[in-house]
Amino acid sequence: MNILVFIKQVPDTTEIKIDPVTNTLIRQGVPSIVNTFDTYALETAAKLKDADPSIKIVVATMGPEQAKEALKTCLSVGADKAYLVSDKAFAGSDTLATSYVLSCVAKEIAKREGCEFDLIFCGKQAIDGDTAQVGPELAEHLNYPQITYALEVAVENGSVKCRRETEDGYEVLSATLPAVVTVTKTAYEPRYASVKSKMAANRAVIPVLTAADFEIDTNLSGLKGSPTKVKKTFVPQKKKGGIKLQEETGVIAAEKLAAMLSEAGII
Repeated sequence: MNILVFIKQVPDTTEIKIDPVTNTLIRQGVPSIVNTFDTYALETAAKLKDADPSIKIVVATMGPEQAKEALKTCLSVGADKAYLVSDKAFAGSDTLATSYVLSCVAKEIAKREGCEFDLIFCGKQAIDGDTAQVGPELAEHLNYPQITYALEVAVENGSVKCRRETEDGYEVLSATLPAVVTVTKTAYEPRYASVKSKMAANRAVIPVLTAADFEIDTNLSGLKGSPTKVKKTFVPQKKKGGIKLQEETGVIAAEKLAAMLSEAGII
């Protein structure tokens, strides 16, 4: 079985800055990490490989040259091969354009690796965008069945079986392979890299795929291929002030709060 895991390098900071001209994130000079939910997706793939060492895990990401560091992190904790997709033609892609590019990338990597991917894993969402759209859209582009918000994944008899999280609790779904699965935070934590695996990952040569390296319509990627348009960005004002009531009991605190609101003419 072969597994492709798409990951994203995201800013490791809460101080997000936006380019006022393009309305896209400024990533230069900002420390980056592998998107948290993507680490759980990779760990889920690694656990399947623990049970079946014949499984091959390939990771890929779309981003600038610095994203190779995120891929090397993935190589150090279970991935066998990594690909970076980087081209100015892809810059500024929204979720629809990104998922389209990744669908083309999945086909190209399968061709280069001489295999078909039975499973494609993604994190449920990226912590910098929080849309949770790329995984499902990728499945639609590939015409694959999809299961989202997976907590546990098992493969048996040509299908994938997932226990997934819902607003009302949990449910178990299965889908025939090949399929796309998005993974949320699981009960198990991602594994740590060993010194040996880190050294091997640092020596790895990561192929870079550009728009000229595979079949893709660049009119459907980048800013021009993105139907989502950002009209305005702003930093929310931080509210100041406030009063903290510390009384002996909740009843006394509630009475004091009611009196204060009454005096202010609120109630």
